[in-house]
Amino acid sequence: MKGTFDTLITAKSNPFRLNLKETTKYKDLIWLFVQRDFKTKYKQTILGPLWFVIQPLLTTFIFTIVFGKIAKLSTDGVPQFLFYLAGNVPWLFFSSCLNRTSATFYENVRIFGRVYFPRIAVPISTVITCFFNFLIQFIMFVAIDIILILIGANVQITWYAMLFPLLILQLGVLGMGVGIIISSLTVKYRDLQVLVSFGVQLWMYISPVVYSVASIENSTLKTLVMINPVSPAIEFMRAGWLGVGTTNWMYLGIGLAVTAVIAFVGLVIFNKTEKNFMDKI
Repeated sequence: MKGTFDTLITAKSNPFRLNLKETTKYKDLIWLFVQRDFKTKYKQTILGPLWFVIQPLLTTFIFTIVFGKIAKLSTDGVPQFLFYLAGNVPWLFFSSCLNRTSATFYENVRIFGRVYFPRIAVPISTVITCFFNFLIQFIMFVAIDIILILIGANVQITWYAMLFPLLILQLGVLGMGVGIIISSLTVKYRDLQVLVSFGVQLWMYISPVVYSVASIENSTLKTLVMINPVSPAIEFMRAGWLGVGTTNWMYLGIGLAVTAVIAFVGLVIFNKTEKNFMDKI
């Protein structure tokens, strides 16, 4: 019996065919995944969404004690807690995007094995979920920032704050790009997943989360730190909301270019892996 088909599902023969247009048709599914992530993560917790605020506050408090009071690292004249919070909030967003998308195939293997939909919808929904978490933390940060400004702290909001959407988009895309590369590789090399948390911790220390780039005296070391695509984003964030930071447009451009390349490579590898990962996982 002959008939017409609205959608024809075939294996992708060309990994460079990203087919992002198809993904936009599944925006309702992406939103359902976002809701699922929220419900499953905080379903049986006492404090629930309050953890969005508690987590950065606790880690920032520890940073203040260890790096501010004990190690006495420079914070460019800015109150220590606010300085570390300004680096910690965007870093948590990036690291959560990376960590959670790096487990895309393993955490969703049952869904992938039962029904068809663009697999990239899952990491996209993960980044959106992480963004909502970040937004709550960022509002808290801005509130503390404004309070300290009103009481006369050495803090000021500059026009660099207008770059906020671009910087957050970059961190989200970068985290997803690196995450889906790791997720694709762990289908074949499972031990890579064990190294993710260790690698993210190392990445944090080569990013200016707990220190200022201006405090690095060695020019070669400073260049190496700024080549890291996360570093310009954090420094411009501090420059916008605190009035301090190394605002080098060249390094920001390099960071955006590196992010674009990683995202593209990640999508290509992800497309290539999703065709037969059910046979390997």
